[in-house]
Amino acid sequence: MGLFAIANAYTMRVCLSMAITQMVRKDVAVEGDPHYDPNACPDPHAVSNTTTYRTVEIYARSDTDLFEWSEATQGLLLSSFYYGYVLTHIPGGMLSEKFGGKWVLGLGLLSTAICTFITPVVTKWGGATALFALRVIEGFGEGPTMPALMCILSRWAPKAERARMGAIVFGGAQIGNIAGSYFSGLIMHDGRWDDVFYCFGGFGLAWFILWTILCYSTPNDHPYISDKEKAFLNENVDSLAMTRKQNLDPVPWKALLRSVPLWSLIIAGIGHDWGYFTMVTDLPKYMTDVLKFNVKSTGLLSALPYVFMWVAAFFFGLLCDFCVKRGYHSILSARKIYTTIAATGPGLCIIAASYSGCNTTLAVFWFIAAMTLMGAYYSGMKINALDITPNYAGTTTAMVNGIAAISGIISPYLIGLLTPQSTLKQWRIAFWVCLAILVITNIIYLIWAKGEQLWWDDVKKHGYPDDWKHGLLPVKKETEDNEKGDVNEENVKKQKI
Repeated sequence: MGLFAIANAYTMRVCLSMAITQMVRKDVAVEGDPHYDPNACPDPHAVSNTTTYRTVEIYARSDTDLFEWSEATQGLLLSSFYYGYVLTHIPGGMLSEKFGGKWVLGLGLLSTAICTFITPVVTKWGGATALFALRVIEGFGEGPTMPALMCILSRWAPKAERARMGAIVFGGAQIGNIAGSYFSGLIMHDGRWDDVFYCFGGFGLAWFILWTILCYSTPNDHPYISDKEKAFLNENVDSLAMTRKQNLDPVPWKALLRSVPLWSLIIAGIGHDWGYFTMVTDLPKYMTDVLKFNVKSTGLLSALPYVFMWVAAFFFGLLCDFCVKRGYHSILSARKIYTTIAATGPGLCIIAASYSGCNTTLAVFWFIAAMTLMGAYYSGMKINALDITPNYAGTTTAMVNGIAAISGIISPYLIGLLTPQSTLKQWRIAFWVCLAILVITNIIYLIWAKGEQLWWDDVKKHGYPDDWKHGLLPVKKETEDNEKGDVNEENVKKQKI
Protein backbone atom coordinates (compact mmCIF):
# COMPACT_ATOMS: atom_id res chain seq x y z
CA MET A 1 0.00 0.00 0.00
CA GLY A 2 2.99 2.28 0.52
CA LEU A 3 4.11 1.49 -3.01
CA PHE A 4 0.64 2.31 -4.36
CA ALA A 5 0.53 5.49 -2.26
CA ILE A 6 3.61 6.84 -4.02
CA ALA A 7 2.43 5.46 -7.36
CA ASN A 8 -0.83 7.40 -7.06
CA ALA A 9 1.01 10.47 -5.86
CA TYR A 10 3.27 10.41 -8.90
CA THR A 11 0.56 9.72 -11.48
CA MET A 12 -1.37 12.71 -10.16
CA ARG A 13 1.81 14.78 -10.09
CA VAL A 14 3.16 13.97 -13.56
CA CYS A 15 -0.01 13.54 -15.62
CA LEU A 16 0.08 17.27 -16.41
CA SER A 17 3.52 16.76 -18.02
CA MET A 18 1.89 14.52 -20.61
CA ALA A 19 -1.45 16.31 -20.84
CA ILE A 20 0.11 19.72 -21.44
CA THR A 21 1.59 18.49 -24.73
CA GLN A 22 -2.02 18.22 -25.97
CA MET A 23 -3.50 21.17 -24.06
CA VAL A 24 -1.46 23.80 -25.91
CA ARG A 25 -1.85 24.87 -29.52
CA LYS A 26 1.49 24.33 -31.27
CA ASP A 27 2.87 26.39 -34.12
CA VAL A 28 5.66 24.73 -36.07
CA ALA A 29 8.26 27.11 -37.52
CA VAL A 30 9.23 26.74 -41.20
CA GLU A 31 12.13 28.11 -43.20
CA GLY A 32 11.98 31.89 -43.33
CA ASP A 33 10.49 32.13 -39.83
CA PRO A 34 12.80 33.93 -37.33
CA HIS A 35 12.36 30.97 -34.95
CA TYR A 36 13.17 28.34 -37.58
CA ASP A 37 15.56 25.64 -36.32
CA PRO A 38 17.69 24.08 -39.09
CA ASN A 39 18.59 21.20 -36.74
CA ALA A 40 14.98 20.34 -35.99
CA CYS A 41 13.91 16.73 -36.38
CA PRO A 42 11.43 16.08 -39.21
CA ASP A 43 7.80 16.04 -38.08
CA PRO A 44 5.80 13.35 -39.90
CA HIS A 45 2.54 14.69 -38.43
CA ALA A 46 2.84 18.30 -39.54
CA VAL A 47 0.97 19.57 -42.61
CA SER A 48 2.66 22.42 -44.42
CA ASN A 49 0.86 25.57 -45.54
CA THR A 50 2.99 27.14 -48.28
CA THR A 51 1.10 30.44 -48.28
CA THR A 52 2.37 31.47 -44.81
CA TYR A 53 5.59 31.41 -42.87
CA ARG A 54 4.17 29.17 -40.17
CA THR A 55 2.66 25.75 -40.23
CA VAL A 56 0.05 24.54 -37.77
CA GLU A 57 0.09 20.96 -36.54
CA ILE A 58 -3.18 19.28 -37.39
CA TYR A 59 -5.02 17.11 -34.90
CA ALA A 60 -7.85 14.72 -35.50
CA ARG A 61 -9.70 16.27 -32.57
CA SER A 62 -11.14 19.74 -32.27
CA ASP A 63 -8.77 22.41 -30.88
CA THR A 64 -11.47 24.42 -29.14
CA ASP A 65 -10.06 23.41 -25.76
CA LEU A 66 -6.44 24.26 -26.60
CA PHE A 67 -4.63 27.11 -24.86
CA GLU A 68 -2.20 29.78 -26.06
CA TRP A 69 0.56 29.29 -23.47
CA SER A 70 4.22 30.19 -24.09
CA GLU A 71 7.07 27.85 -23.16
CA ALA A 72 7.80 29.98 -20.09
CA THR A 73 4.14 29.80 -19.01
CA GLN A 74 4.14 26.04 -19.49
CA GLY A 75 7.32 25.79 -17.42
CA LEU A 76 5.68 27.84 -14.67
CA LEU A 77 2.60 25.61 -14.70
CA LEU A 78 4.73 22.46 -14.56
CA SER A 79 6.60 23.86 -11.57
CA SER A 80 3.52 25.20 -9.74
CA PHE A 81 2.89 21.91 -7.94
CA TYR A 82 6.17 22.28 -6.04
CA TYR A 83 5.31 25.71 -4.61
CA GLY A 84 2.82 23.98 -2.32
CA TYR A 85 4.81 20.76 -2.08
CA VAL A 86 7.82 22.30 -0.33
CA LEU A 87 5.72 24.04 2.35
CA THR A 88 4.00 21.03 3.93
CA HIS A 89 6.97 18.67 4.26
CA ILE A 90 8.14 19.72 7.70
CA PRO A 91 4.63 20.13 9.23
CA GLY A 92 3.75 16.74 7.70
CA GLY A 93 6.83 15.09 9.18
CA MET A 94 6.23 16.52 12.64
CA LEU A 95 2.55 15.53 12.60
CA SER A 96 3.49 12.02 11.47
CA GLU A 97 5.92 11.60 14.37
CA LYS A 98 3.34 12.86 16.86
CA PHE A 99 0.15 11.21 15.59
CA GLY A 100 1.40 8.50 13.22
CA GLY A 101 1.71 8.55 9.44
CA LYS A 102 -1.57 6.85 8.50
CA TRP A 103 -3.90 9.83 8.49
CA VAL A 104 -1.30 12.45 7.59
CA LEU A 105 -0.52 10.51 4.42
CA GLY A 106 -4.09 9.42 3.70
CA LEU A 107 -5.80 12.79 4.02
CA GLY A 108 -3.02 14.53 2.10
CA LEU A 109 -3.38 12.24 -0.90
CA LEU A 110 -7.17 12.43 -0.68
CA SER A 111 -7.01 16.20 -1.17
CA THR A 112 -4.66 15.76 -4.15
CA ALA A 113 -7.00 13.18 -5.70
CA ILE A 114 -9.98 15.53 -5.45
CA CYS A 115 -8.00 18.41 -7.00
CA THR A 116 -6.78 16.16 -9.83
CA PHE A 117 -10.32 15.02 -10.58
CA ILE A 118 -11.63 18.59 -10.95
CA THR A 119 -8.62 19.88 -12.97
CA PRO A 120 -10.37 19.95 -16.41
CA VAL A 121 -13.34 21.93 -15.13
CA VAL A 122 -11.19 24.40 -13.21
CA THR A 123 -8.72 24.92 -16.09
CA LYS A 124 -11.43 25.58 -18.69
CA TRP A 125 -13.06 28.01 -16.29
CA GLY A 126 -10.01 29.97 -15.13
CA GLY A 127 -7.21 29.20 -17.59
CA ALA A 128 -3.54 29.22 -16.58
CA THR A 129 -4.12 31.20 -13.38
CA ALA A 130 -6.71 28.75 -12.03
CA LEU A 131 -4.59 25.75 -13.04
CA PHE A 132 -1.56 27.25 -11.28
CA ALA A 133 -3.55 27.75 -8.05
CA LEU A 134 -5.04 24.24 -8.21
CA ARG A 135 -1.63 22.66 -8.70
CA VAL A 136 -0.27 24.56 -5.71
CA ILE A 137 -3.11 23.08 -3.60
CA GLU A 138 -2.26 19.61 -4.94
CA GLY A 139 1.31 20.20 -3.82
CA PHE A 140 0.09 21.06 -0.31
CA GLY A 141 -1.62 17.67 -0.16
CA GLU A 142 1.36 15.66 -1.44
CA GLY A 143 4.00 17.41 0.66
CA PRO A 144 3.59 15.07 3.66
CA THR A 145 3.74 11.90 1.50
CA MET A 146 7.45 11.08 1.80
CA PRO A 147 7.87 12.20 5.45
CA ALA A 148 4.79 10.24 6.53
CA LEU A 149 5.89 7.12 4.66
CA MET A 150 9.43 7.41 6.00
CA CYS A 151 8.00 7.72 9.51
CA ILE A 152 5.90 4.59 8.93
CA LEU A 153 8.91 2.73 7.48
CA SER A 154 11.01 3.68 10.51
CA ARG A 155 8.45 1.79 12.64
CA TRP A 156 8.16 -1.22 10.31
CA ALA A 157 11.60 -1.79 8.71
CA PRO A 158 14.38 -3.73 10.51
CA LYS A 159 17.84 -2.28 9.85
CA ALA A 160 19.02 -5.17 7.66
CA GLU A 161 15.95 -4.85 5.39
CA ARG A 162 15.82 -1.08 4.92
CA ALA A 163 17.31 -0.97 1.44
CA ARG A 164 14.95 -3.69 0.18
CA MET A 165 11.82 -2.22 1.78
CA GLY A 166 12.83 1.27 0.69
CA ALA A 167 13.28 0.02 -2.88
CA ILE A 168 9.82 -1.62 -2.81
CA VAL A 169 7.97 1.35 -1.36
CA PHE A 170 9.80 4.15 -3.15
CA GLY A 171 9.74 2.10 -6.34
CA GLY A 172 6.13 3.24 -6.43
CA ALA A 173 7.46 6.46 -7.93
CA GLN A 174 8.46 4.49 -11.02
CA ILE A 175 5.09 2.70 -11.13
CA GLY A 176 3.46 6.12 -11.04
CA ASN A 177 5.69 7.49 -13.77
CA ILE A 178 5.15 4.41 -15.93
CA ALA A 179 1.37 4.45 -15.51
CA GLY A 180 1.15 8.23 -15.70
CA SER A 181 3.12 8.43 -18.95
CA TYR A 182 1.94 5.28 -20.73
CA PHE A 183 -1.75 5.44 -19.93
CA SER A 184 -1.89 9.20 -20.49
CA GLY A 185 -0.61 8.60 -24.01
CA LEU A 186 -3.18 5.86 -24.63
CA ILE A 187 -6.03 7.90 -23.15
CA MET A 188 -5.24 11.01 -25.20
CA HIS A 189 -4.63 9.03 -28.37
CA ASP A 190 -8.19 7.75 -28.31
CA GLY A 191 -9.83 10.43 -26.18
CA ARG A 192 -9.25 13.89 -24.75
CA TRP A 193 -6.76 15.38 -22.31
CA ASP A 194 -9.58 15.84 -19.76
CA ASP A 195 -9.87 12.07 -19.34
CA VAL A 196 -6.32 11.81 -17.97
CA PHE A 197 -7.24 13.77 -14.85
CA TYR A 198 -10.54 11.95 -14.33
CA CYS A 199 -8.74 8.59 -14.53
CA PHE A 200 -5.88 9.26 -12.13
CA GLY A 201 -7.96 11.33 -9.72
CA GLY A 202 -10.40 8.41 -9.52
CA PHE A 203 -7.61 5.95 -8.74
CA GLY A 204 -6.43 8.23 -5.95
CA LEU A 205 -9.88 8.20 -4.37
CA ALA A 206 -10.04 4.38 -4.57
CA TRP A 207 -6.60 4.06 -2.95
CA PHE A 208 -7.68 6.22 0.01
CA ILE A 209 -10.56 3.85 0.83
CA LEU A 210 -8.23 0.80 0.87
CA TRP A 211 -5.57 2.65 2.87
CA THR A 212 -7.98 3.56 5.68
CA ILE A 213 -9.06 -0.10 6.02
CA LEU A 214 -5.75 -1.96 5.64
CA CYS A 215 -2.94 0.21 6.98
CA TYR A 216 -1.75 1.44 10.40
CA SER A 217 1.07 3.65 11.61
CA THR A 218 2.89 1.03 13.72
CA PRO A 219 2.84 -2.77 14.13
CA ASN A 220 1.53 -2.33 17.68
CA ASP A 221 -1.58 -0.55 16.34
CA HIS A 222 -2.28 -3.10 13.62
CA PRO A 223 -5.13 -5.53 14.40
CA TYR A 224 -4.37 -8.07 11.65
CA ILE A 225 -0.68 -9.05 11.91
CA SER A 226 0.44 -12.10 13.91
CA ASP A 227 1.85 -11.92 17.42
CA LYS A 228 5.06 -13.51 16.11
CA GLU A 229 5.56 -10.76 13.53
CA LYS A 230 4.72 -8.07 16.09
CA ALA A 231 7.25 -9.49 18.56
CA PHE A 232 9.93 -9.73 15.86
CA LEU A 233 9.45 -6.09 14.83
CA ASN A 234 9.50 -4.84 18.42
CA GLU A 235 12.82 -6.62 18.93
CA ASN A 236 14.43 -5.44 15.68
CA VAL A 237 13.12 -1.92 15.09
CA ASP A 238 14.76 0.52 17.51
CA SER A 239 12.33 3.39 17.01
CA LEU A 240 9.43 1.19 18.16
CA ALA A 241 10.88 1.19 21.66
CA MET A 242 10.70 4.97 21.73
CA THR A 243 7.11 5.09 20.49
CA ARG A 244 6.11 2.24 22.81
CA LYS A 245 7.40 4.11 25.86
CA GLN A 246 6.13 7.40 24.41
CA ASN A 247 9.29 9.16 25.58
CA LEU A 248 10.43 10.66 22.28
CA ASP A 249 11.82 14.12 22.99
CA PRO A 250 10.82 17.24 21.04
CA VAL A 251 12.57 17.68 17.70
CA PRO A 252 16.16 18.81 18.49
CA TRP A 253 16.15 21.70 16.02
CA LYS A 254 19.19 23.26 17.64
CA ALA A 255 21.35 20.27 16.73
CA LEU A 256 19.46 19.24 13.62
CA LEU A 257 20.02 22.58 11.85
CA ARG A 258 23.74 22.44 12.70
CA SER A 259 24.21 18.88 11.47
CA VAL A 260 26.69 18.79 8.59
CA PRO A 261 25.83 15.18 7.57
CA LEU A 262 22.14 16.13 7.38
CA TRP A 263 22.90 19.16 5.20
CA SER A 264 25.07 17.03 2.92
CA LEU A 265 22.06 14.72 2.56
CA ILE A 266 19.84 17.71 1.74
CA ILE A 267 22.29 18.88 -0.93
CA ALA A 268 22.43 15.38 -2.42
CA GLY A 269 18.62 15.49 -2.48
CA ILE A 270 18.74 18.76 -4.44
CA GLY A 271 20.91 17.09 -7.07
CA HIS A 272 18.69 14.01 -7.23
CA ASP A 273 15.52 16.07 -7.57
CA TRP A 274 17.03 18.32 -10.25
CA GLY A 275 17.92 15.33 -12.42
CA TYR A 276 14.73 13.46 -11.61
CA PHE A 277 12.36 16.37 -12.20
CA THR A 278 14.17 17.25 -15.42
CA MET A 279 13.30 13.78 -16.67
CA VAL A 280 9.83 13.44 -15.14
CA THR A 281 8.55 16.91 -16.00
CA ASP A 282 10.28 17.68 -19.28
CA LEU A 283 11.03 14.37 -21.02
CA PRO A 284 7.52 14.25 -22.61
CA LYS A 285 8.03 17.79 -23.92
CA TYR A 286 11.47 16.87 -25.31
CA MET A 287 10.06 13.81 -27.06
CA THR A 288 7.11 15.77 -28.48
CA ASP A 289 8.83 19.06 -29.38
CA VAL A 290 12.32 17.87 -30.40
CA LEU A 291 12.05 14.21 -31.39
CA LYS A 292 8.54 14.77 -32.82
CA PHE A 293 6.88 11.63 -31.42
CA ASN A 294 3.08 11.52 -31.50
CA VAL A 295 1.24 11.45 -28.18
CA LYS A 296 0.85 7.65 -28.10
CA SER A 297 4.55 7.07 -28.80
CA THR A 298 5.51 9.79 -26.34
CA GLY A 299 3.48 8.06 -23.63
CA LEU A 300 5.06 4.68 -24.30
CA LEU A 301 8.63 5.93 -24.68
CA SER A 302 8.37 8.30 -21.69
CA ALA A 303 7.22 5.35 -19.57
CA LEU A 304 9.93 2.94 -20.74
CA PRO A 305 12.83 4.51 -18.78
CA TYR A 306 10.86 4.18 -15.53
CA VAL A 307 10.25 0.47 -16.14
CA PHE A 308 14.01 -0.03 -16.15
CA MET A 309 14.48 2.30 -13.19
CA TRP A 310 11.94 0.31 -11.18
CA VAL A 311 13.66 -3.03 -11.93
CA ALA A 312 17.07 -1.46 -11.23
CA ALA A 313 15.87 -0.12 -7.85
CA PHE A 314 15.03 -3.67 -6.73
CA PHE A 315 18.34 -5.01 -8.05
CA PHE A 316 20.40 -2.33 -6.31
CA GLY A 317 18.38 -2.79 -3.11
CA LEU A 318 19.00 -6.54 -3.02
CA LEU A 319 22.67 -6.11 -3.91
CA CYS A 320 23.14 -3.46 -1.24
CA ASP A 321 21.55 -5.53 1.54
CA PHE A 322 23.53 -8.62 0.46
CA CYS A 323 26.86 -6.76 0.56
CA VAL A 324 26.09 -5.12 3.92
CA LYS A 325 25.07 -8.46 5.50
CA ARG A 326 28.21 -10.18 4.14
CA GLY A 327 30.42 -7.33 5.35
CA TYR A 328 31.70 -6.45 1.89
CA HIS A 329 31.16 -2.78 2.67
CA SER A 330 29.69 -0.65 5.43
CA ILE A 331 26.33 1.11 5.34
CA LEU A 332 28.12 4.44 4.81
CA SER A 333 30.10 3.06 1.85
CA ALA A 334 26.89 1.67 0.39
CA ARG A 335 25.12 5.03 0.60
CA LYS A 336 28.07 6.79 -1.09
CA ILE A 337 28.58 4.15 -3.80
CA TYR A 338 24.96 3.99 -4.88
CA THR A 339 24.45 7.75 -4.66
CA THR A 340 27.44 8.29 -6.94
CA ILE A 341 26.15 5.74 -9.46
CA ALA A 342 22.76 7.44 -9.43
CA ALA A 343 24.14 10.97 -9.84
CA THR A 344 27.00 10.88 -12.34
CA GLY A 345 25.65 8.04 -14.51
CA PRO A 346 22.32 9.67 -15.46
CA GLY A 347 23.96 13.06 -15.96
CA LEU A 348 26.35 11.67 -18.54
CA CYS A 349 23.60 9.65 -20.22
CA ILE A 350 21.27 12.60 -20.81
CA ILE A 351 24.17 14.54 -22.34
CA ALA A 352 24.77 11.60 -24.68
CA ALA A 353 21.04 11.60 -25.53
CA SER A 354 21.16 15.27 -26.50
CA TYR A 355 24.11 14.61 -28.82
CA SER A 356 22.24 11.75 -30.48
CA GLY A 357 20.41 14.36 -32.52
CA CYS A 358 17.40 12.99 -34.38
CA ASN A 359 18.51 9.39 -33.99
CA THR A 360 15.45 8.59 -31.91
CA THR A 361 16.46 5.00 -31.14
CA LEU A 362 19.82 6.08 -29.72
CA ALA A 363 18.28 8.99 -27.80
CA VAL A 364 15.68 6.73 -26.17
CA PHE A 365 18.43 4.21 -25.31
CA TRP A 366 20.40 6.89 -23.43
CA PHE A 367 17.30 8.11 -21.59
CA ILE A 368 16.57 4.52 -20.53
CA ALA A 369 20.18 4.10 -19.36
CA ALA A 370 19.94 7.35 -17.38
CA MET A 371 16.83 6.29 -15.47
CA THR A 372 18.16 2.76 -14.94
CA LEU A 373 21.22 4.11 -13.14
CA MET A 374 19.07 6.58 -11.21
CA GLY A 375 17.41 3.54 -9.56
CA ALA A 376 20.50 3.30 -7.34
CA TYR A 377 19.35 6.38 -5.42
CA TYR A 378 16.91 4.28 -3.39
CA SER A 379 19.78 2.28 -1.89
CA GLY A 380 21.83 5.45 -1.47
CA MET A 381 20.83 8.84 -0.14
CA LYS A 382 17.07 8.18 -0.34
CA ILE A 383 17.10 5.95 2.77
CA ASN A 384 20.07 7.58 4.50
CA ALA A 385 17.70 9.41 6.87
CA LEU A 386 16.80 6.03 8.42
CA ASP A 387 20.50 5.44 9.16
CA ILE A 388 21.36 8.78 10.74
CA THR A 389 18.10 9.59 12.53
CA PRO A 390 15.60 6.74 12.88
CA ASN A 391 13.72 8.49 15.72
CA TYR A 392 13.14 11.70 13.77
CA ALA A 393 12.95 10.17 10.30
CA GLY A 394 9.71 12.00 9.50
CA THR A 395 11.08 15.45 10.27
CA THR A 396 14.48 14.91 8.66
CA THR A 397 12.94 13.39 5.54
CA ALA A 398 10.63 16.40 5.44
CA MET A 399 13.65 18.70 5.50
CA VAL A 400 15.49 16.71 2.82
CA ASN A 401 12.52 16.33 0.48
CA GLY A 402 11.08 19.77 1.18
CA ILE A 403 14.25 21.74 0.55
CA ALA A 404 15.32 19.49 -2.33
CA ALA A 405 11.92 19.91 -3.98
CA ILE A 406 12.84 23.54 -4.65
CA SER A 407 14.52 21.93 -7.68
CA GLY A 408 11.01 21.11 -8.88
CA ILE A 409 10.16 24.82 -8.78
CA ILE A 410 13.32 26.03 -10.48
CA SER A 411 14.15 23.33 -13.06
CA PRO A 412 10.93 23.30 -15.18
CA TYR A 413 10.78 27.10 -15.27
CA LEU A 414 14.50 27.42 -16.03
CA ILE A 415 14.19 24.85 -18.81
CA GLY A 416 11.25 26.86 -20.18
CA LEU A 417 13.50 29.95 -20.22
CA LEU A 418 16.47 28.06 -21.71
CA THR A 419 14.29 26.50 -24.45
CA PRO A 420 12.02 29.32 -25.71
CA GLN A 421 11.80 27.71 -29.16
CA SER A 422 12.37 24.19 -27.80
CA THR A 423 15.27 23.54 -30.19
CA LEU A 424 17.80 20.74 -29.89
CA LYS A 425 20.68 23.12 -29.06
CA GLN A 426 18.64 24.86 -26.38
CA TRP A 427 17.77 21.54 -24.74
CA ARG A 428 21.44 20.52 -24.85
CA ILE A 429 22.33 23.55 -22.69
CA ALA A 430 19.60 22.57 -20.20
CA PHE A 431 21.04 19.05 -19.96
CA TRP A 432 24.58 20.36 -19.35
CA VAL A 433 23.24 22.44 -16.46
CA CYS A 434 21.63 19.27 -15.07
CA LEU A 435 24.92 17.33 -15.26
CA ALA A 436 26.83 20.09 -13.45
CA ILE A 437 24.33 20.17 -10.59
CA LEU A 438 24.33 16.36 -10.23
CA VAL A 439 28.13 16.16 -10.05
CA ILE A 440 28.64 19.08 -7.64
CA THR A 441 25.97 17.92 -5.18
CA ASN A 442 27.33 14.36 -5.26
CA ILE A 443 30.85 15.53 -4.38
CA ILE A 444 29.51 17.40 -1.34
CA TYR A 445 27.64 14.28 -0.21
CA LEU A 446 30.74 12.09 -0.59
CA ILE A 447 32.74 14.37 1.69
CA TRP A 448 30.31 14.82 4.59
CA ALA A 449 27.79 11.93 4.55
CA LYS A 450 27.41 9.59 7.55
CA GLY A 451 25.92 6.10 7.82
CA GLU A 452 25.28 5.69 11.55
CA GLN A 453 22.86 7.19 14.06
CA LEU A 454 23.85 10.76 14.91
CA TRP A 455 24.25 11.74 18.55
CA TRP A 456 21.32 14.16 18.63
CA ASP A 457 18.88 11.46 17.48
CA ASP A 458 19.26 9.78 20.89
CA VAL A 459 21.27 11.99 23.22
CA LYS A 460 20.54 9.71 26.20
CA LYS A 461 22.40 6.91 24.40
CA HIS A 462 25.25 8.85 22.77
CA GLY A 463 25.72 11.89 25.02
CA TYR A 464 26.86 15.31 23.80
CA PRO A 465 29.99 15.66 21.65
CA ASP A 466 32.95 17.43 23.25
CA ASP A 467 32.76 20.39 20.86
CA TRP A 468 29.03 21.04 21.44
CA LYS A 469 28.60 24.57 22.88
CA HIS A 470 24.98 25.40 22.18
CA GLY A 471 23.16 24.37 25.34
CA LEU A 472 21.13 21.32 26.28
CA LEU A 473 18.64 19.89 23.81
CA PRO A 474 14.95 20.02 24.75
CA VAL A 475 13.52 17.02 26.60
CA LYS A 476 10.08 15.99 27.75
CA LYS A 477 9.31 17.77 31.00
CA GLU A 478 8.33 14.69 32.99
CA THR A 479 11.61 12.92 32.22
CA GLU A 480 13.94 15.93 32.32
CA ASP A 481 15.62 15.02 35.60
CA ASN A 482 16.31 11.43 34.55
CA GLU A 483 17.62 12.43 31.16
CA LYS A 484 20.00 14.97 32.60
CA GLY A 485 21.35 12.22 34.79
CA ASP A 486 22.05 10.09 31.73
CA VAL A 487 24.26 12.75 30.16
CA ASN A 488 27.97 12.87 30.94
CA GLU A 489 28.48 15.27 33.88
CA GLU A 490 31.39 16.99 32.23
CA ASN A 491 29.26 17.85 29.19
CA VAL A 492 26.46 19.16 31.40
CA LYS A 493 28.91 21.53 33.07
CA LYS A 494 29.97 22.79 29.66
CA GLN A 495 26.35 23.49 28.75
CA LYS A 496 25.73 25.43 31.98
CA ILE A 497 28.88 27.50 31.50
